[in-house]
Amino acid sequence: MFDDLRGKTAVVTGSSKGLGAAIARRFGAEGMNVVANYRTDEEGARETVRAVEEAGGAAAAVQADVSKPECVDALYDAAMFSFGGIDIWVNNAGIEVGTPSDQKSIEEWKKVIDVNLTGLFAGSQRAIQHFLERDMPGVIVNLSSVHEIIPWPHFADYAASKAGVGMLTKTLALEYADRGIRVNAVAPGAMNTPINAKKFADPAALESTVKLVPMGRIGDPEDVSAAVAWLASEQAKYVTGVTLYVDGGMTLYPGFQHGDG
Repeated sequence: MFDDLRGKTAVVTGSSKGLGAAIARRFGAEGMNVVANYRTDEEGARETVRAVEEAGGAAAAVQADVSKPECVDALYDAAMFSFGGIDIWVNNAGIEVGTPSDQKSIEEWKKVIDVNLTGLFAGSQRAIQHFLERDMPGVIVNLSSVHEIIPWPHFADYAASKAGVGMLTKTLALEYADRGIRVNAVAPGAMNTPINAKKFADPAALESTVKLVPMGRIGDPEDVSAAVAWLASEQAKYVTGVTLYVDGGMTLYPGFQHGDG
């Protein structure tokens, strides 16, 4: 637990399920106020609110499609109405659609980029404006992926968006470091989340994925939420512009683990 987080307010986009919900719950356990954002899953967001409150925090569920800048502005306004300020903005919302690149439509490409990269920029921009207007320090944490650096056939749009997240994180961190604004990213590997539930229900698919993880297991959402909480806290006050990989070693070329190659 990080005592300096108690009483602070965080916006967590895409927090009706999965990693976003886990991050919101962790912030609740830190005694924080959490704006739990969702696009369509209202019941999931309400469950996140309940979990945050049960953990010891306060929360409000706010609907917004982060791919639309006007909706990001509305999300910000709702956060201000609910808690009167923002200290931390977590850009977690993201989507992925698997299609061979020669068959991927431009509409599909744009949809993924709009949510994963443009939406992340819009959220970061609104948070930075808030911090600058009040001449206050602030924290932005972006959810990236191991596919920030690992190519992923059939998911060219997703991989490109996450590579963009990495460079955007570094650029914003450099641009606003002297204003006390820290910008970092967390890049999960294979995680036990709803988006992967169907895949991992197949023992063969699960085994093939585990073989890509040197630590020999699939990650838990709490592994990611712990990293986000640390980056949000004063324990990381001298850390900015980094991508922290939470991947069990997946980015370490696992095929070479036992001296092969």
